[in-house]
Amino acid sequence: MNKDSTAWKTTLRRDMAASRETLGAAEHAAASARIVAHLREVIAPPRSVAFCWPIQREPDVRAIIEHWRQAGSRAALPVVSAPGEPLAFREWQATTPLQADRYGIPTPTTGDWLRPDLILLPLNGFDAAGYRLGYGGGYFDRTLAALNPRPLAVGVGFEINRLPSIHPEAHDQRLDWIVTEAGAFRPLA
Repeated sequence: MNKDSTAWKTTLRRDMAASRETLGAAEHAAASARIVAHLREVIAPPRSVAFCWPIQREPDVRAIIEHWRQAGSRAALPVVSAPGEPLAFREWQATTPLQADRYGIPTPTTGDWLRPDLILLPLNGFDAAGYRLGYGGGYFDRTLAALNPRPLAVGVGFEINRLPSIHPEAHDQRLDWIVTEAGAFRPLA
């Protein structure tokens, strides 16, 4: 990535997070509920699902996690084991103790390590080709590249974070689905 691209993505990340901050509490909750409803329509309960605890006004999809858990799925949250390494996933239940990691993200302190069949990834920004703009650490791209077989990768985000293109780079991993309050979409080829 060149300096211009790095600066552009840094600015874009900040702008995408700021756009989510404009959503009022009721609008955020309603959009999150629509995302959960779309997920219920298109994704069957997996054996195991990894999701991210919502931060920085990301969609709150914990209701689908609870729905799938009641259907027999196991749920997990990502854990950063070391910078530059793929993520690990630790089982989560409503009673699992959480502790903020080095990035301030709630992370399980106990529980089994799982290999998810499905990963719900937050979309800081995204495009119709199925590429996501994360927070710049590359953790999900490394994780998706390392897992074999690769789990189903489903991005969850708000339409206000849709972009014409994130200008993907060679390491960027394409998503299998994008789900927003407007619906569930397979990426365009």
